[in-house]
Amino acid sequence: MAIKVYGDPGSGSRRRVTSAAAIMGIEIERVNIDLFKGESHTPEFLKLNPHGLTPVMVDGDVVLYEASAINIYLAEKVGSDLLSTSPAERYQILQWMFWSGEQWRIFATLTFDERIAKRFMGQPEDNSIVQLAADKIRAAAAVLDAHLAEHRFIVGDHLTLADIDIAAPFSQNARTKVPFSEFPNLVAWQQRLLDTVPAWAETKQEVDDRIDSALAGAGIML
Repeated sequence: MAIKVYGDPGSGSRRRVTSAAAIMGIEIERVNIDLFKGESHTPEFLKLNPHGLTPVMVDGDVVLYEASAINIYLAEKVGSDLLSTSPAERYQILQWMFWSGEQWRIFATLTFDERIAKRFMGQPEDNSIVQLAADKIRAAAAVLDAHLAEHRFIVGDHLTLADIDIAAPFSQNARTKVPFSEFPNLVAWQQRLLDTVPAWAETKQEVDDRIDSALAGAGIML
């Protein structure tokens, strides 16, 4: 029985799981959940994740939400080096994954909610929130840019789950206009992932097609 992953094709978080699964050669069954239609808040879905968020993974009796937790589960299931085989390197990967959640992705998501999601609800963005998020992103990006000046990948000499977690906000940056372009090492690293990790490039196209179609369907011009 294939592992099921529930989520919206336009979600950067689902992208983290589907791309990681593809890299690890793990067969998954994608179950599309239309976030724009509120399908993550049906009684059936809320039994999987009471927060009404995606992605959610179902592997037999195992139900997990939060993309980072799902990817760690999948990597451990198959013994993937995306989580490293070195204990010391593994803790570095986990450190950066936790950093991404605390210092990085949360502010990119906040920007998406203000600049994109609110448009679907006919609400204006709150410029003070957008500015706060931009300031937080710049502070974190400065640290990341300095790190990437000396590293091709976030940890070690190859792609890991840390790269996938930290790259996730690039899924929407063309639309949200978060200030990534101010940091050349960060931009170069993201392009390197697109050039060398086929699954990352393929899932980018999937996200772009989904969000651009939703925007066009709602008559929203960015």
